[in-house]
Amino acid sequence: MRKCVLSFLSVAISLLLSAQPSIPFRFALVTDIHVSGPDSKEDLQRTVKDINSLTDIAFVIVSGDVTEFGSYDELYAAKSLLDELKVPYYTIPGNHDSNWSESGTNDFLRIFGNETFGFEYNGYRFIGLASGPNMRMGPGQIPRENLTWFFKELKKMDTDTPIIYVNHYPMDNGLNNWFEVMDALRPYNVQLMLCGHGHANQKMNFEGVNAAMCRSNLRASDEYGGYTIITVDIGSISLQERKASGETLSPWLTYPAGEHPQWQSNPPRPDYSFNRDHPYVTEVWSVQEQSDMGSGMTLYNDRLIYTNTAGEVKAVKVKDGTPAWKYMTGGKIYSTPVVHQKRVWVASSDSYLYGLDLRDGKKQFQFKNDKAVVSSPACLGNKVMIAGGDGHCRAWNVSTGKLLWQFDSVKNFVVTRPLVKEGVIFFGSWGNQFYALDIKTGKPKWIWSNGHSNRMLSPAQVVPVATHGRIYLASPDRYMTVLDEQTGELIWRYNDPENRVRESIGISEDGRTVYAKTMDGNILAIDATVSERKIKWISSGEDMGYELTPTPVVEKDGVVYVPTDKGLIYAYRASDGAFLWKYRISNGLINMILPTDKGELYVSAMDGKLVKLKVDKTG
Repeated sequence: MRKCVLSFLSVAISLLLSAQPSIPFRFALVTDIHVSGPDSKEDLQRTVKDINSLTDIAFVIVSGDVTEFGSYDELYAAKSLLDELKVPYYTIPGNHDSNWSESGTNDFLRIFGNETFGFEYNGYRFIGLASGPNMRMGPGQIPRENLTWFFKELKKMDTDTPIIYVNHYPMDNGLNNWFEVMDALRPYNVQLMLCGHGHANQKMNFEGVNAAMCRSNLRASDEYGGYTIITVDIGSISLQERKASGETLSPWLTYPAGEHPQWQSNPPRPDYSFNRDHPYVTEVWSVQEQSDMGSGMTLYNDRLIYTNTAGEVKAVKVKDGTPAWKYMTGGKIYSTPVVHQKRVWVASSDSYLYGLDLRDGKKQFQFKNDKAVVSSPACLGNKVMIAGGDGHCRAWNVSTGKLLWQFDSVKNFVVTRPLVKEGVIFFGSWGNQFYALDIKTGKPKWIWSNGHSNRMLSPAQVVPVATHGRIYLASPDRYMTVLDEQTGELIWRYNDPENRVRESIGISEDGRTVYAKTMDGNILAIDATVSERKIKWISSGEDMGYELTPTPVVEKDGVVYVPTDKGLIYAYRASDGAFLWKYRISNGLINMILPTDKGELYVSAMDGKLVKLKVDKTG
């Protein structure tokens, strides 16, 4: 009997010990590397060499902004340097890896093998999720497909397993779907949350969970860059800054470890209550994709066609949102589909432009580009055109598939929806240029440059509008620019510190007014009938707050519909800019607002939400 008891106690003690973390252990966090030029590459090379000189680092976590622009060359260079590490490393992308990605964020996945990580070490579970914004300027966002994976991973876990969670962004409302992660983690034993993004060491707390922002790997004004060494012990977790020169500083932050966090009660969440304040705006149906939606949609008869970042082109019935058909491409899609001659034309980041049968989605054409395509096609007559990521704009015959022409001198890649008007296709690129190409020949009628060297200031995301012989643009340099449609000559260009425009513009139904959204959440109505800058009105009654989404403003039946980067639609009276109502469909960036003649709105958001609204009156 005594032997049985001793045997039982031995087994119980063994199981108890095996369930406890085997500690202490140390790992390194490297963040905000921004690989681009020689200095950033040298900073990473020094850090890798320094980590390799240490004998007690178990693994390395790289928490985003691995590169400056997410290009293949930058990502490949970063991977080559990180591969010199003698210990395992785990990498997630940040906003710089995804917002300006010429591959539509595919290259990160291809080069590093994943956008997320989940692994166990010495009893701890480490989880890392990607964050955008992907291809559109706005708040940070964890891709919907990452969240889908994350929720499944949590279901496999014991709630007592200690977790260290990593994202590039802080887990607050700077990340538009932070609350989905936090709500999912509440039952679990989250010991620490780590992030970068701010380039500085900072103690943080997210809804009761201990957290830390860590320094950038870049040297900045110092001689050497650096990173963070994190020590996990029985009762504590401490963070130390390590200089790439070989100096380890004293711990700048130490947290107790072991106990479940004391979660904040009723933390703030996105507000939907005001939807009830406008009962004449009602939801007819909605669809929630399991991946992001990175583009707009097109309406044709009784079908609504849209895309997602799972690589799918989908058609649903407009009556109830039920599926009609879908087609799978080989890459994420950020291209808005176009219907022309009974075919759906849409591009994918797998480098192809597709022509699909409008009735059933079956492929009829597949046109190759040399690199990923994240822009939208345009059609006119017998031509379908696309400006891609390989420096080319091409046109094919929509009946035969024959390549008709190609213009091979586009600087950097194109991400916008082009404008087609009177035999010319207009579009901007991430090369600080704006193009007007003759649709018959593909030759440039004119090319305008904004004079900047920093590509981030390009007129690339704006969807241009034209009226009264003038082309209207707005760009991240906060200038509104007006060009002569025929010659490309500058008519006026203005930076207004009081009304900071960015990339979101639109045009009235009668073509007499151009609308521009400011970064401070107001709408400017510009008189398009005159050749100078003349403001007709500035929206009043309620502003949208700080705003970045480049999605176009649209007017229908005397109402100006305005998208936001936080899932809200604002409506203003077109005659004077008076606020009418607002409605939230999600907390993600609005990709498109598509009004109809029947008082309906189709709206898509980056977090995979597609909604049909009915507007009975405007108040």
